Amino acid sequence: MMATRISSPAIAALLTGMLCHAGARAADESTPPAAPQAVVPAEAKATERASAERLQVTEPYIELHTGPGRGFPVTQVVLRHEWIEIELRHTDWYRVRTAKGQVGWVVRQQLTSTLTAAGVGKSFRDIMLDDFLNRSLQMGAAWGRFKSEPALKAWAGYRMSETLSLELTLGQVQGKFAGSDYWHVDLMAEPWSDQRWSPFASIGVGRFKNEPNASLVGATTSNSKLTHAAVGLNYHVSDRFLLRADYGLHTVYLSDSVTTEYRASSIGVAFFF
Repeated sequence: MMATRISSPAIAALLTGMLCHAGARAADESTPPAAPQAVVPAEAKATERASAERLQVTEPYIELHTGPGRGFPVTQVVLRHEWIEIELRHTDWYRVRTAKGQVGWVVRQQLTSTLTAAGVGKSFRDIMLDDFLNRSLQMGAAWGRFKSEPALKAWAGYRMSETLSLELTLGQVQGKFAGSDYWHVDLMAEPWSDQRWSPFASIGVGRFKNEPNASLVGATTSNSKLTHAAVGLNYHVSDRFLLRADYGLHTVYLSDSVTTEYRASSIGVAFFF
């Protein structure tokens, strides 16, 4: 048998090829496979699109604004019998999309007469009720009597939970012989805040400043500590408006041993957002 003679260059080329193949294989084994890309099928997108609420216009037309407010210009109108989809809500404004793909904002009042896909009128009562139940900020103003003098006050409140709120009140009393300014911060408990008629009670602390008329002899201005306690009743009128009536007791600490009390009542209106 004849032995086959292999030259040195051939051996070197063979070893080089084996080493390159082994290195490529090791690299393939050490590199984890790439994660497959998530592909959203067109059917899923169509299903998501179909789940949007569709309404049919029954008014002669509705106006589409470029933004959620009457100050934004009207770019197009949607005519009677055409369909729209509600995409987003911002307070009393709704972003809608027409069947032609046009997008704009419509005020709630123009949607109250629309029809659902089932052919019944669209009700926005539940949405307004949700606003009432989920209110967090409130502002209001009232007129009343502070002792026997006319008084005005304004307040702003933050609802911390379903039954507890923090409230800041600023007031002014214009009497015959003196003018007074006061403020107090209260913790207010409203155990039935989800009801249209909702009684409440509050207690707090603040300051009371009294400025007598300059014509009075020996008159001096006082700036004293104040405590406040009150009971009252809220009534949800409609949309974002409340009526409020309250009766309170203001205790002013003129000195460490001298106090005076002022009883006050008021009625006013507030709005929440």
